[in-house]
Amino acid sequence: MDAVVLISIFLFMLLIGVSVAASMILSATIYLLTSGMPLVIVAERFTASINSYTLMAVPFFILAAIVMNRAGVTSRLLDVASCIVGGVRGGTAQVNILGSVFFAGMSGSATADVASQGRMLIPRMVAEGYDRNFAAGVTSAASIVTSVIPPAIIMIIYGSVTSVSIGALFFSGIVPGLLMALVMMAIAAWISIRRNYPNSPKIDRRDLGGLLLRATPALLTPILILGGIRFGLFTPTEAGVLACVYGLFLGLFVYRELHLNDIPGLLLESVEATALPMYIIASSAVFGFALTVTGFGFQLEIFLKSIASDPTAFIALSLATIFIVGLFVEATSALLIFVPMFAPIARSYGVDEVHYGILVIMTLMVGTITPPVGLQSFIASNIAGIRVIDADVWPFVIAVFVLIALIMFFPAISTFLPGMVL
Repeated sequence: MDAVVLISIFLFMLLIGVSVAASMILSATIYLLTSGMPLVIVAERFTASINSYTLMAVPFFILAAIVMNRAGVTSRLLDVASCIVGGVRGGTAQVNILGSVFFAGMSGSATADVASQGRMLIPRMVAEGYDRNFAAGVTSAASIVTSVIPPAIIMIIYGSVTSVSIGALFFSGIVPGLLMALVMMAIAAWISIRRNYPNSPKIDRRDLGGLLLRATPALLTPILILGGIRFGLFTPTEAGVLACVYGLFLGLFVYRELHLNDIPGLLLESVEATALPMYIIASSAVFGFALTVTGFGFQLEIFLKSIASDPTAFIALSLATIFIVGLFVEATSALLIFVPMFAPIARSYGVDEVHYGILVIMTLMVGTITPPVGLQSFIASNIAGIRVIDADVWPFVIAVFVLIALIMFFPAISTFLPGMVL
């Protein structure tokens, strides 16, 4: 009954327009106070949740994404993508997806990806003859690749919550992320042919060598990060610092599109971009503690085990729950509310922790492109000048869910690489 009261307060606040993070901390505070607990517990849980060495990687990778974008890295990567897949029907849509693959290796932020690439590619696609709905849809869908291919910020948060190796999560996302990109490129090609979208401007393949040479310093970023983690040279948090320093080096001395007087503005932008996810993490910790006090996690485990007779049934049921919640709640919030409850149950079923983590992350990211609360779709639709419900994302959503089902039944797709290199 206590859990019902807590969740009811939370849902009521959402319905009256209170933000998700504020709803979590306010509902938890009201419940804990009425239960006779001291208010200091709220402050203690709030601060302790973000006082984490692992979570220090989040602001560093956010800063790295901002620096890389301002340093001209994004435009150079898109030039390489245009040279590789340009000249075919729907080629600019393919560039959009392939550009996200390249961008993923540097930023780990789907929001940064859709904002930076969207501003460059959506107007270009509309000018070439694509309809605005498809331009927004393919841009928002492609951005979720950034949170599956490492280094992904959501993987860092997942690892900090569940104590799963972040390095293992990084390596486990490589194959699923590349498969996701290939599936999306196939869908984009199919739609482009059916709708007779134009061929993208053809770039002479002889220029590829020069473009690759100029983009090589940027393309080395994921190799430096993953290689350093693989050989134990640094932790994921230290890798975030390296990404920042390397990005500044590229911007100041290699591409020379940054100047020393740009750095204070970059730092301020990164602080503003970091504040929201950290606030959500802290608020979710308080809400999660309140749920624990109600015994909700134990009750949920009993309920799930009564209806899920095997590990596959549990995985399917938990992913369905996470997807439904992700339709209405921001991905980080959904992760922090449900994963601390679902992950131990998955462990009790004998489900591989890394395999389950990748499935959850992919499912959460689908929620970021689906209405009504799809952040990536909101950003892309705003750039395209359309309503978010008109963004043409559903063919990509269906394709990604088919891929999730494939990975669910064949765990080796996500586990063989970390098992081989770690």
